Amino acid sequence: MQPLIKQLGYAGLLPFIGLNALTFTDILPQSLVYLYFTQYSAVLLSFFGGVHWYDAISSNKPAHQRYVAMLPTIVGWICLTQTGAPWVLGVLSISYLLMMFYDKQVLTLPKEMVVAYTKLRMQLTTVVVLSHALMIFSR
Repeated sequence: MQPLIKQLGYAGLLPFIGLNALTFTDILPQSLVYLYFTQYSAVLLSFFGGVHWYDAISSNKPAHQRYVAMLPTIVGWICLTQTGAPWVLGVLSISYLLMMFYDKQVLTLPKEMVVAYTKLRMQLTTVVVLSHALMIFSR
């Protein structure tokens, strides 16, 4: 896997980590930190649907992948409309895990790319899920 891909993946963690760090300061009101965290999480989750949309239309994949490709955006949008609800971060967190497992089973990648991508996704998703947990418990 190209170093730039890893760097961009790790850079995508910065808002999760940074916003969690802000919960320990008075720089922003906690309600805003939570809102920004939820917004970023929902937007980033929708990105994973795009990965499956491209994979489904560029190869002859089963129809279910096209439907699954839409789910992260719909789940993210629902979470955005319910930002204050106590279940939102849990749903987003679980959605990241489910998409990671679905990626591993469905994406069409060369074998060496699957290994590298899965390893990177496991690392990134672990940090994302832990960030969600920290945000939940810091409220």
